[in-house]
This record gives sequence, structure tokens and C-alpha cells, in this order.
Amino acid sequence: MNKGVFLLPAALFVFLLHGCASTRQSRELELQSLRNQITVLESQIQSREQEISSLKEELAKPAPASKRLKIDKAKAEVKNIQTALRNAKFYSGPVDGGMGPETRQAVVSFQKANKLHPDGRVGRKTWKLLKNYL
Repeated sequence: MNKGVFLLPAALFVFLLHGCASTRQSRELELQSLRNQITVLESQIQSREQEISSLKEELAKPAPASKRLKIDKAKAEVKNIQTALRNAKFYSGPVDGGMGPETRQAVVSFQKANKLHPDGRVGRKTWKLLKNYL
């Protein structure tokens, strides 16, 4: 028989076998690269989770007494403003210590009615008149 008839299929078999091996090797390299990327991402996630946990702990700590005092004092002052505005019939919202838009609008109305500069802020002149309603 002709040697070419046997040689051609054998050569084709070796070529395909080599191609499969290089494809397999290429896939293994790709998988290893993906595994490395996953490891890096998992490490980043763990780092972020630790950072979040640390921030949560920091938020859970009570504010220093000096800051609490300032906040409490400011709330008490706003409550006095709201109470005085309510007594003067300029405010009908809740007396909650929050200087929100409704409270600011009431201050502006009070200032206009008393011929003051209507800026929505309770300065010296506004408070001098407003405290009479406490």
C-alpha cells in the first residue's frame, strides 16, 4: 500500500492532538487568570467589609458631651422659637426643635408683620420681639 495513505491520517491525528493540547493549556491559563482575579476581588470585598464594620462601630459611639450639649441647646432654642411663634399665631407645626421650612416661613411672616428684615433667621432684633410670646 501507499505510505501516504497512512502518513496523512497519522499527521492529521498528531496535528489535532497538538491543537487540543494547546487549547487545553490555553484554557487552563485562562482559568488560572480568572481564579487570580477572584482572589483579588474577594480580598477587596473583605477589606471593604472591615472598613464598613469600623465605620459602624464609630457611628455607634456616643457623641462627646460637648457636642451633645450644643445640639441639645440648639434644639431647646428652636423649641422656644417654635413655641413663641405658635403663641404669636404664626406657627401651627410641631414643636420638635427642628428648624425646617415651616418654622423658617413662620419666622419670615413674623418678621414682616413686625417690620423687620424678613430673612427667616432669628437674630437679636427678631428674638427681642419674639421672646415676649413665651
